Amino acid sequence: MHDTITGTTTAEIADSVRDLRDRGHLRAGESLPPVRSLAETLGVNRNTVVAAYRQLAQAGIVQAQGRAGTRIADPSPVAQEGYAADTVLHDVGTGNPDPNLIPDPSAALPRVIGRPVLYGEPVIDADLAAWAQEWTAADLPPGIDLRISVTSGAVDAVERLLAATMLRDDAVALEDPCFLSAIRTVRLGGYRAVSVPVDAEGMTVAGLRAALDAGVRAIIVTPRAQNPTGVSLSAARAADLRAVLADHPYVLIIEDDHFSLLSQRPYESLIGPAHRRFALVRSVSKFLGPDMCLAVTATDPDTASRLALRLSPGTTWVSHILQRLVHAQLTDPSIRSQLTEAGRHYAASNAAVAAALAERGLPVTAGDGLNLWVPLPQPSRDVAERLMRRGWLVRTGADFDLEGAGSSHLRLTVHDLEDRERARLIDDLMDAVR
Repeated sequence: MHDTITGTTTAEIADSVRDLRDRGHLRAGESLPPVRSLAETLGVNRNTVVAAYRQLAQAGIVQAQGRAGTRIADPSPVAQEGYAADTVLHDVGTGNPDPNLIPDPSAALPRVIGRPVLYGEPVIDADLAAWAQEWTAADLPPGIDLRISVTSGAVDAVERLLAATMLRDDAVALEDPCFLSAIRTVRLGGYRAVSVPVDAEGMTVAGLRAALDAGVRAIIVTPRAQNPTGVSLSAARAADLRAVLADHPYVLIIEDDHFSLLSQRPYESLIGPAHRRFALVRSVSKFLGPDMCLAVTATDPDTASRLALRLSPGTTWVSHILQRLVHAQLTDPSIRSQLTEAGRHYAASNAAVAAALAERGLPVTAGDGLNLWVPLPQPSRDVAERLMRRGWLVRTGADFDLEGAGSSHLRLTVHDLEDRERARLIDDLMDAVR
């Protein structure tokens, strides 16, 4: 092993380990030499090897396990949203919207089929751009200079925003617990995730200060309907966070307002009037359906230019038929009324289950969003196993834990349960925590 790893600098040692992994000479789970031993073999300072191992860990190539040493990481995929495959269990961990509450686009589709769009034409449909400008400007500081971009969903927008701004190994602040797609995007991009705790009022001030002190260059935040907790920023907390960020105007703030038109809470932003790099991302997936892969992103002019450059070599533009369809639906009063009712349904369903659990001795606060975040008196994995024996598949809080230390929460998607199913789930959950 010592003879196979080479190099005399941090970058050379890290590249050597990466190359051995890629060629199959080092496999998942195999141990790397102890730092002191490898340093002696290569004739380098111990700190050089420490830095190389740290670089590899931040890139997801190795895992540091304390006294157990450093091992090649298992490239197992990060958990993702959606239905579990090949299960006979009743899945209440999907995070999906109710398909019955997604508007039917068929009536609007014939109206949006028009002249084909050719290379070199504007990449954003003019009507959608004007509507999105008004929609996003209403929730940002007055007079702020906005540019509208369109991407293939929120995850696409976040990935391109980070790639346009960051270098590999740069630090990104993430909420903890954190939305699955944000964890996945940061890890696959090779960025270094810095955990910022979330409490009942959103991202904490102390956590943000610590992240900025750690040198984060971007912050991904969910101002309302935070997934998985359902927490929304309070006005007071948002003001305190803006005050902290006033000294860091060039840190990129990415606000993911995924629940937007379904939300029951006002929008509170971290973006102050003098902040120089920001992006407010609003996808249509939660209310027009996950297959409507479109998000509008309002940014400062410089970030818009960077984002356009990232779009140029790849997708270039989102289908104008899809853009027109989204605009037609979101400006239709009857569909907007449907979305208002859908948002009320999600809120009422979560509140009903939370109240029933609280009445049975399990305190739960219903937040905003599609899901219910349930605190448990014991490890969530134990409760999940007991629920599996009763026919339920749930999502444990450990999936959303940025530090990977486990969790004592479940995230439940209950809005599409019938009354009888809801009552059975509550009974089974209470039995599972006894």
